[in-house]
Amino acid sequence: MAALLLQRLRALPWPLPALLTWALAWALLLLGAQLFAWWAALLLACAVSTAASLWGSSWWRRLMIAAGFPLSFLVHSADAIPAWGWLLPLALLLLVYPLNAWRDAPVFPTPRDALQGLPAHIELAEGALVLDAGCGMGDGLIALHSAFPGARLQGLEWSWPLTALCALRCRFARVRRGDIWLADWSPYQLVYLFQRPESMGRAAMKAATEMQPGSWLVSLDFALPGVEPTAQIQGPGRHCVRVYAIPLDGEDQALQTTRKA
Repeated sequence: MAALLLQRLRALPWPLPALLTWALAWALLLLGAQLFAWWAALLLACAVSTAASLWGSSWWRRLMIAAGFPLSFLVHSADAIPAWGWLLPLALLLLVYPLNAWRDAPVFPTPRDALQGLPAHIELAEGALVLDAGCGMGDGLIALHSAFPGARLQGLEWSWPLTALCALRCRFARVRRGDIWLADWSPYQLVYLFQRPESMGRAAMKAATEMQPGSWLVSLDFALPGVEPTAQIQGPGRHCVRVYAIPLDGEDQALQTTRKA
């Protein structure tokens, strides 16, 4: 139900999601200030504003939704709040989107039907272990569960609020908080990524040195640099799914010799 509601909200024309979020946050602040301390009302309004950033369909829209109200409040109330009050909105934003997440991909949701073509190219045994590396709110896990209902799904996410939300949405999977670059990828028969172009070289190195022959790396939209995909699947809209068999095609000898046994 929550996923369906979020999908419908994202269909609203931009910038309506941002305007509605900012208006709601200001209403909560004004109402809350009549009921309890101003800082508690501010924290509530910022929490709602930050949570509503999941409404955005791209990272910059999510940033605008999340930051619009705190910035407008700070400009409006520059002389009315103590110095530490300026830190509340920033602290809440960093709580949901920690710095590690911004270095990778801050909550890029996977379209629900983006991975439907995978079973035509990848055959997984019943109970195969599959990792969504950077699972965010759980959209990738939902898409993987639809494509491979017999797989054992795991999600790894750095932001603990998003980890909690993902675990709530994806009760069919094991979701835990952690760094995808420090986690061991060797137990997985398939690792799924929806990262940034800047992260794909690191992903190629990690897959080449850790993943076992016969396993698969799947990336939505972004290619591994210098590696030819085993298959490409045109997904919904502009999305393209790239499938890589391990060992990677074009992988150099140095990486092959350092692969884990």
